[in-house]
Amino acid sequence: MPRIISVRSVLLSAPYSEPRDDLEVILHLPSGWRTTGLVEIKIDDGPVGLGEGYLAVFAPRVFEQIVALVAPVLVGRDLGDLPRLLRDVSLVTGYWSLQGAAQHVVSAVEIALQDCTAQLRGVPVWRLLGGETVRPLQLYASGGDCTGPEPMLRELDRIRALGIDLLKIRARHHQADKTRWCQHHGSARGVGIAVDMTQNLAIPSQSIDDVQRYLAAVTRDAGSMPLFLEEVFGPQEIKSYARLRASSCGSRIAGGEIVTTSGELCSRIEQGCYDIAQPDATVIGGLGATLDVFACARQQRTEVYVHCWGGPVGMMANYHAALAGGGTVAEWPIKPYALREAMLAEPWRIERGQLLLSDTPGLGVRLTPEIEREFPFREDAVYRCLVDPSKAPAADWR
Repeated sequence: MPRIISVRSVLLSAPYSEPRDDLEVILHLPSGWRTTGLVEIKIDDGPVGLGEGYLAVFAPRVFEQIVALVAPVLVGRDLGDLPRLLRDVSLVTGYWSLQGAAQHVVSAVEIALQDCTAQLRGVPVWRLLGGETVRPLQLYASGGDCTGPEPMLRELDRIRALGIDLLKIRARHHQADKTRWCQHHGSARGVGIAVDMTQNLAIPSQSIDDVQRYLAAVTRDAGSMPLFLEEVFGPQEIKSYARLRASSCGSRIAGGEIVTTSGELCSRIEQGCYDIAQPDATVIGGLGATLDVFACARQQRTEVYVHCWGGPVGMMANYHAALAGGGTVAEWPIKPYALREAMLAEPWRIERGQLLLSDTPGLGVRLTPEIEREFPFREDAVYRCLVDPSKAPAADWR
Protein backbone atom coordinates (compact mmCIF):
# COMPACT_ATOMS: atom_id res chain seq x y z
CA MET A 1 0.00 0.00 0.00
CA PRO A 2 1.15 3.59 -0.55
CA ARG A 3 2.65 5.58 2.28
CA ILE A 4 1.48 8.86 3.74
CA ILE A 5 3.82 11.66 2.71
CA SER A 6 2.14 14.71 4.27
CA VAL A 7 -0.61 15.75 6.66
CA ARG A 8 -1.73 19.34 7.01
CA SER A 9 -4.62 21.35 8.38
CA VAL A 10 -6.53 23.74 6.14
CA LEU A 11 -8.77 26.50 7.50
CA LEU A 12 -11.27 28.06 5.11
CA SER A 13 -13.76 30.85 5.81
CA ALA A 14 -16.79 31.85 3.77
CA PRO A 15 -19.87 34.09 4.08
CA TYR A 16 -22.62 32.32 5.99
CA SER A 17 -26.40 32.56 5.97
CA GLU A 18 -28.23 35.91 5.80
CA PRO A 19 -26.65 38.11 8.50
CA ARG A 20 -29.56 40.51 8.97
CA ASP A 21 -32.20 37.80 9.27
CA ASP A 22 -30.47 34.97 11.14
CA LEU A 23 -30.29 34.88 14.94
CA GLU A 24 -27.43 32.39 14.84
CA VAL A 25 -25.32 34.89 12.91
CA ILE A 26 -26.37 37.88 15.01
CA LEU A 27 -25.54 36.15 18.30
CA HIS A 28 -22.76 33.73 17.41
CA LEU A 29 -21.11 34.80 14.13
CA PRO A 30 -21.31 38.59 14.06
CA SER A 31 -18.70 38.81 11.28
CA GLY A 32 -21.13 36.96 8.99
CA TRP A 33 -18.36 34.47 8.10
CA ARG A 34 -17.93 30.88 9.23
CA THR A 35 -14.85 28.64 9.28
CA THR A 36 -14.43 25.03 8.17
CA GLY A 37 -11.41 23.00 9.30
CA LEU A 38 -9.98 20.27 7.09
CA VAL A 39 -7.25 17.67 7.30
CA GLU A 40 -5.52 16.96 3.99
CA ILE A 41 -3.59 13.69 3.69
CA LYS A 42 -1.33 13.04 0.70
CA ILE A 43 0.06 9.65 -0.23
CA ASP A 44 2.90 8.84 -2.58
CA ASP A 45 1.83 8.49 -6.20
CA GLY A 46 -1.83 8.55 -5.20
CA PRO A 47 -4.88 10.64 -4.43
CA VAL A 48 -5.37 13.28 -1.75
CA GLY A 49 -7.80 12.52 1.07
CA LEU A 50 -9.85 15.13 2.88
CA GLY A 51 -11.45 15.02 6.32
CA GLU A 52 -13.27 17.58 8.44
CA GLY A 53 -13.42 18.26 12.17
CA TYR A 54 -16.30 20.29 13.56
CA LEU A 55 -14.02 21.81 16.23
CA ALA A 56 -12.70 24.39 13.76
CA VAL A 57 -16.04 26.20 13.69
CA PHE A 58 -15.45 27.16 17.33
CA ALA A 59 -11.68 26.99 17.88
CA PRO A 60 -9.86 27.00 14.53
CA ARG A 61 -6.40 27.60 15.93
CA VAL A 62 -6.85 24.76 18.43
CA PHE A 63 -7.85 22.48 15.57
CA GLU A 64 -4.77 23.58 13.63
CA GLN A 65 -2.41 22.88 16.52
CA ILE A 66 -3.85 19.44 17.29
CA VAL A 67 -3.42 18.47 13.64
CA ALA A 68 0.23 19.61 13.86
CA LEU A 69 0.63 17.45 16.99
CA VAL A 70 -0.67 14.25 15.41
CA ALA A 71 0.79 14.67 11.91
CA PRO A 72 4.22 13.11 12.79
CA VAL A 73 2.42 9.96 13.94
CA LEU A 74 1.07 9.49 10.41
CA VAL A 75 3.77 10.65 7.99
CA GLY A 76 5.74 7.78 6.50
CA ARG A 77 3.21 5.15 7.59
CA ASP A 78 1.45 2.59 5.39
CA LEU A 79 -2.05 3.70 4.42
CA GLY A 80 -3.33 0.12 4.62
CA ASP A 81 -2.76 -0.05 8.39
CA LEU A 82 -5.85 2.03 9.20
CA PRO A 83 -6.75 0.52 12.62
CA ARG A 84 -3.24 1.00 13.96
CA LEU A 85 -2.95 4.51 12.51
CA LEU A 86 -6.14 5.56 14.27
CA ARG A 87 -5.10 3.84 17.49
CA ASP A 88 -1.82 5.76 17.52
CA VAL A 89 -3.50 9.11 16.78
CA SER A 90 -5.92 8.41 19.63
CA LEU A 91 -3.06 7.51 21.97
CA VAL A 92 -1.36 10.84 21.25
CA THR A 93 -4.47 12.77 22.29
CA GLY A 94 -6.54 10.40 24.43
CA TYR A 95 -5.08 11.09 27.89
CA TRP A 96 -6.16 14.71 27.82
CA SER A 97 -8.99 14.62 25.30
CA LEU A 98 -10.54 11.19 24.88
CA GLN A 99 -13.96 12.83 25.09
CA GLY A 100 -13.50 16.30 23.68
CA ALA A 101 -11.77 18.54 21.19
CA ALA A 102 -9.11 16.13 19.97
CA GLN A 103 -11.79 13.63 18.94
CA HIS A 104 -12.81 16.11 16.23
CA VAL A 105 -9.28 15.91 14.84
CA VAL A 106 -9.28 12.12 15.12
CA SER A 107 -12.54 12.28 13.16
CA ALA A 108 -11.00 14.42 10.43
CA VAL A 109 -7.98 12.12 10.13
CA GLU A 110 -10.15 8.99 9.92
CA ILE A 111 -12.40 10.55 7.27
CA ALA A 112 -9.39 11.63 5.19
CA LEU A 113 -7.86 8.14 5.39
CA GLN A 114 -11.14 6.57 4.29
CA ASP A 115 -11.36 9.07 1.41
CA CYS A 116 -7.82 8.15 0.29
CA THR A 117 -8.50 4.43 0.51
CA ALA A 118 -11.76 4.62 -1.43
CA GLN A 119 -10.14 6.66 -4.19
CA LEU A 120 -7.30 4.14 -4.48
CA ARG A 121 -9.84 1.35 -4.89
CA GLY A 122 -11.93 3.37 -7.34
CA VAL A 123 -15.12 3.19 -5.26
CA PRO A 124 -17.23 5.71 -3.34
CA VAL A 125 -16.75 5.70 0.43
CA TRP A 126 -20.26 4.38 1.03
CA ARG A 127 -19.38 1.28 -0.97
CA LEU A 128 -15.98 0.91 0.73
CA LEU A 129 -17.82 0.83 4.06
CA GLY A 130 -20.17 -1.95 3.03
CA GLY A 131 -23.00 -0.20 1.24
CA GLU A 132 -24.31 -2.39 -1.58
CA THR A 133 -26.55 -0.15 -3.68
CA VAL A 134 -27.02 3.57 -4.04
CA ARG A 135 -30.40 4.71 -2.76
CA PRO A 136 -31.87 8.10 -1.95
CA LEU A 137 -31.69 9.66 1.51
CA GLN A 138 -34.79 11.54 2.62
CA LEU A 139 -33.76 15.02 3.75
CA TYR A 140 -35.19 17.18 6.46
CA ALA A 141 -34.31 20.87 6.33
CA SER A 142 -32.48 22.38 9.28
CA GLY A 143 -32.60 26.10 9.99
CA GLY A 144 -35.55 27.92 11.48
CA ASP A 145 -33.65 30.50 13.51
CA CYS A 146 -34.90 33.54 11.61
CA THR A 147 -35.40 36.92 13.26
CA GLY A 148 -39.09 37.07 12.37
CA PRO A 149 -41.95 35.90 10.17
CA GLU A 150 -40.85 37.46 6.87
CA PRO A 151 -37.46 35.69 6.57
CA MET A 152 -39.03 32.51 7.93
CA LEU A 153 -41.54 32.53 5.07
CA ARG A 154 -38.67 32.84 2.59
CA GLU A 155 -36.97 29.87 4.23
CA LEU A 156 -40.14 27.79 4.00
CA ASP A 157 -40.41 28.63 0.32
CA ARG A 158 -36.80 27.53 -0.31
CA ILE A 159 -37.54 24.24 1.43
CA ARG A 160 -40.57 23.54 -0.70
CA ALA A 161 -38.60 24.36 -3.85
CA LEU A 162 -36.31 21.42 -2.92
CA GLY A 163 -39.30 19.15 -2.34
CA ILE A 164 -38.45 18.78 1.37
CA ASP A 165 -41.45 18.35 3.66
CA LEU A 166 -39.92 18.72 7.15
CA LEU A 167 -38.21 21.75 8.73
CA LYS A 168 -36.40 21.68 12.06
CA ILE A 169 -36.62 25.09 13.73
CA ARG A 170 -34.89 26.36 16.84
CA ALA A 171 -37.24 27.12 19.72
CA ARG A 172 -36.77 27.17 23.48
CA HIS A 173 -39.41 26.29 26.06
CA HIS A 174 -40.73 29.87 26.16
CA GLN A 175 -41.24 30.01 22.37
CA ALA A 176 -44.45 28.08 21.85
CA ASP A 177 -45.82 31.01 19.84
CA LYS A 178 -42.96 30.73 17.33
CA THR A 179 -43.54 26.98 17.04
CA ARG A 180 -47.27 27.37 16.42
CA TRP A 181 -46.64 30.09 13.81
CA CYS A 182 -44.19 27.82 11.96
CA GLN A 183 -46.62 24.91 12.14
CA HIS A 184 -49.44 27.01 10.69
CA HIS A 185 -47.44 28.46 7.81
CA GLY A 186 -45.51 25.25 7.23
CA SER A 187 -48.73 23.25 6.99
CA ALA A 188 -50.00 25.61 4.29
CA ARG A 189 -46.90 24.63 2.26
CA GLY A 190 -46.94 20.93 3.10
CA VAL A 191 -44.02 21.25 5.55
CA GLY A 192 -44.08 19.65 9.00
CA ILE A 193 -42.15 21.11 11.95
CA ALA A 194 -39.59 19.56 14.31
CA VAL A 195 -37.88 21.55 17.07
CA ASP A 196 -34.25 21.85 18.16
CA MET A 197 -34.44 23.12 21.75
CA THR A 198 -30.64 23.84 21.76
CA GLN A 199 -30.05 22.63 25.32
CA ASN A 200 -27.13 20.30 24.58
CA LEU A 201 -24.62 22.55 26.40
CA ALA A 202 -26.99 24.39 28.76
CA ILE A 203 -26.06 24.35 32.47
CA PRO A 204 -28.58 24.33 33.99
CA SER A 205 -30.89 23.31 31.17
CA GLN A 206 -34.65 23.30 31.00
CA SER A 207 -36.54 20.66 32.99
CA ILE A 208 -39.06 17.96 32.13
CA ASP A 209 -41.78 20.26 33.49
CA ASP A 210 -40.56 23.05 31.19
CA VAL A 211 -40.81 20.73 28.18
CA GLN A 212 -44.26 19.47 29.12
CA ARG A 213 -45.57 23.02 29.63
CA TYR A 214 -44.09 23.99 26.27
CA LEU A 215 -45.77 21.07 24.52
CA ALA A 216 -49.07 21.87 26.19
CA ALA A 217 -48.80 25.47 24.97
CA VAL A 218 -47.85 24.36 21.44
CA THR A 219 -50.81 21.99 21.13
CA ARG A 220 -53.32 24.40 22.68
CA ASP A 221 -55.96 25.79 20.30
CA ALA A 222 -55.60 23.05 17.67
CA GLY A 223 -51.80 23.18 17.48
CA SER A 224 -49.97 19.95 16.65
CA MET A 225 -47.18 18.08 18.37
CA PRO A 226 -43.69 18.69 16.90
CA LEU A 227 -42.57 15.75 14.79
CA PHE A 228 -39.53 15.42 17.01
CA LEU A 229 -37.76 17.37 19.76
CA GLU A 230 -33.97 17.60 19.61
CA GLU A 231 -31.39 18.34 22.34
CA VAL A 232 -34.00 18.81 25.04
CA PHE A 233 -31.63 18.63 28.04
CA GLY A 234 -28.11 19.67 28.97
CA PRO A 235 -25.13 17.49 29.96
CA GLN A 236 -26.15 17.34 33.64
CA GLU A 237 -29.64 16.03 32.87
CA ILE A 238 -28.95 13.11 30.51
CA LYS A 239 -31.09 10.77 32.65
CA SER A 240 -34.06 13.06 32.07
CA TYR A 241 -34.26 11.87 28.46
CA ALA A 242 -35.47 8.39 29.40
CA ARG A 243 -37.87 9.84 31.97
CA LEU A 244 -39.33 12.23 29.41
CA ARG A 245 -39.83 9.40 26.91
CA ALA A 246 -41.44 7.27 29.62
CA SER A 247 -43.89 10.08 30.33
CA SER A 248 -45.42 9.62 26.85
CA CYS A 249 -44.85 13.26 25.99
CA GLY A 250 -46.23 12.72 22.50
CA SER A 251 -43.18 13.75 20.46
CA ARG A 252 -40.18 11.68 19.42
CA ILE A 253 -36.94 12.62 21.19
CA ALA A 254 -33.64 13.13 19.35
CA GLY A 255 -30.07 13.97 20.28
CA GLY A 256 -26.40 13.06 20.34
CA GLU A 257 -24.73 15.51 17.96
CA ILE A 258 -22.01 16.63 20.39
CA VAL A 259 -21.13 13.18 21.74
CA THR A 260 -17.47 12.47 20.91
CA THR A 261 -17.25 8.68 21.28
CA SER A 262 -19.43 5.94 19.85
CA GLY A 263 -19.32 4.17 23.21
CA GLU A 264 -20.99 7.06 24.98
CA LEU A 265 -23.67 7.53 22.33
CA CYS A 266 -24.37 3.79 22.22
CA SER A 267 -24.70 3.84 26.02
CA ARG A 268 -27.28 6.62 25.77
CA ILE A 269 -29.19 4.65 23.14
CA GLU A 270 -29.17 1.55 25.36
CA GLN A 271 -30.42 3.63 28.31
CA GLY A 272 -33.45 4.64 26.25
CA CYS A 273 -32.55 8.31 25.86
CA TYR A 274 -33.57 8.72 22.23
CA ASP A 275 -36.06 7.70 19.61
CA ILE A 276 -33.64 9.23 17.08
CA ALA A 277 -29.84 9.23 17.56
CA GLN A 278 -27.86 11.93 15.74
CA PRO A 279 -24.16 11.07 15.44
CA ASP A 280 -21.81 13.33 13.50
CA ALA A 281 -18.80 11.73 11.80
CA THR A 282 -16.79 14.97 12.22
CA VAL A 283 -17.23 14.78 16.00
CA ILE A 284 -17.57 11.16 17.11
CA GLY A 285 -14.36 9.71 15.68
CA GLY A 286 -15.07 9.39 11.98
CA LEU A 287 -17.03 7.14 9.67
CA GLY A 288 -16.27 3.87 11.48
CA ALA A 289 -17.53 5.24 14.79
CA THR A 290 -20.69 6.48 13.09
CA LEU A 291 -21.31 3.00 11.71
CA ASP A 292 -20.89 1.61 15.25
CA VAL A 293 -23.79 3.84 16.30
CA PHE A 294 -25.91 2.58 13.41
CA ALA A 295 -25.22 -1.00 14.50
CA CYS A 296 -26.17 -0.31 18.11
CA ALA A 297 -29.28 1.61 17.08
CA ARG A 298 -30.49 -1.31 14.96
CA GLN A 299 -30.31 -3.59 18.00
CA GLN A 300 -32.29 -1.10 20.09
CA ARG A 301 -34.76 -0.24 17.31
CA THR A 302 -33.67 3.39 17.41
CA GLU A 303 -33.61 5.53 14.28
CA VAL A 304 -30.44 7.35 13.19
CA TYR A 305 -30.47 10.75 11.49
CA VAL A 306 -26.88 11.86 10.90
CA HIS A 307 -26.05 15.42 12.01
CA CYS A 308 -24.84 17.53 9.06
CA TRP A 309 -24.18 21.09 10.21
CA GLY A 310 -20.60 21.36 9.00
CA GLY A 311 -18.89 22.08 5.71
CA PRO A 312 -19.00 20.02 2.50
CA VAL A 313 -16.49 17.36 3.57
CA GLY A 314 -18.33 16.74 6.83
CA MET A 315 -21.69 16.66 5.10
CA MET A 316 -20.46 14.16 2.52
CA ALA A 317 -18.85 12.01 5.22
CA ASN A 318 -22.12 11.81 7.11
CA TYR A 319 -24.17 11.07 4.01
CA HIS A 320 -21.79 8.28 3.00
CA ALA A 321 -22.01 6.87 6.54
CA ALA A 322 -25.80 7.00 6.41
CA LEU A 323 -25.89 5.19 3.10
CA ALA A 324 -23.45 2.52 4.30
CA GLY A 325 -25.13 2.17 7.70
CA GLY A 326 -28.69 1.71 6.49
CA GLY A 327 -29.91 5.20 7.32
CA THR A 328 -32.93 6.59 5.50
CA VAL A 329 -33.17 10.19 6.76
CA ALA A 330 -30.49 12.89 7.03
CA GLU A 331 -30.20 16.56 7.92
CA TRP A 332 -29.90 19.20 5.20
CA PRO A 333 -28.67 22.64 6.40
CA ILE A 334 -30.81 25.19 4.59
CA LYS A 335 -28.59 28.20 5.34
CA PRO A 336 -26.40 29.44 2.47
CA TYR A 337 -22.67 28.69 2.78
CA ALA A 338 -20.63 28.98 -0.40
CA LEU A 339 -18.08 26.32 0.54
CA ARG A 340 -20.76 23.63 0.38
CA GLU A 341 -20.99 23.98 -3.37
CA ALA A 342 -17.42 25.03 -4.19
CA MET A 343 -15.75 21.84 -2.94
CA LEU A 344 -17.99 19.23 -4.57
CA ALA A 345 -16.68 17.08 -7.40
CA GLU A 346 -20.28 16.96 -8.68
CA PRO A 347 -23.23 19.22 -7.78
CA TRP A 348 -25.67 18.13 -5.09
CA ARG A 349 -28.46 15.98 -6.53
CA ILE A 350 -31.70 16.63 -4.66
CA GLU A 351 -34.90 15.39 -6.25
CA ARG A 352 -38.29 15.52 -4.53
CA GLY A 353 -36.62 16.12 -1.19
CA GLN A 354 -34.20 13.20 -1.55
CA LEU A 355 -30.41 13.28 -1.85
CA LEU A 356 -28.72 10.97 -4.33
CA LEU A 357 -25.01 10.21 -3.92
CA SER A 358 -22.94 9.25 -6.92
CA ASP A 359 -20.40 6.55 -7.71
CA THR A 360 -17.56 9.10 -7.71
CA PRO A 361 -14.56 7.45 -6.00
CA GLY A 362 -13.93 8.67 -2.46
CA LEU A 363 -16.13 11.22 -0.76
CA GLY A 364 -16.69 13.29 -3.90
CA VAL A 365 -14.97 16.44 -2.61
CA ARG A 366 -11.93 18.36 -3.80
CA LEU A 367 -9.59 21.07 -2.58
CA THR A 368 -7.78 23.20 -5.13
CA PRO A 369 -5.38 26.15 -4.84
CA GLU A 370 -8.15 28.29 -6.33
CA ILE A 371 -10.54 27.32 -3.52
CA GLU A 372 -7.91 28.12 -0.89
CA ARG A 373 -7.33 31.53 -2.47
CA GLU A 374 -11.05 32.27 -2.75
CA PHE A 375 -11.85 31.32 0.87
CA PRO A 376 -8.85 32.26 3.04
CA PHE A 377 -9.20 31.89 6.80
CA ARG A 378 -10.42 34.96 8.69
CA GLU A 379 -9.61 35.39 12.37
CA ASP A 380 -13.06 36.91 12.99
CA ALA A 381 -14.89 33.90 11.50
CA VAL A 382 -15.17 32.13 14.86
CA TYR A 383 -18.40 30.89 16.44
CA ARG A 384 -19.04 32.50 19.83
CA CYS A 385 -20.66 30.22 22.39
CA LEU A 386 -21.02 32.76 25.20
CA VAL A 387 -23.51 35.39 24.04
CA ASP A 388 -25.89 37.99 25.42
CA PRO A 389 -29.46 36.87 24.54
CA SER A 390 -30.70 40.44 25.04
CA LYS A 391 -29.02 41.33 21.73
CA ALA A 392 -31.51 39.16 19.86
CA PRO A 393 -34.18 41.32 18.18
CA ALA A 394 -37.70 40.72 19.42
CA ALA A 395 -40.14 39.08 16.98
CA ASP A 396 -43.91 38.98 16.93
CA TRP A 397 -44.97 35.39 16.12
CA ARG A 398 -48.67 35.90 16.82
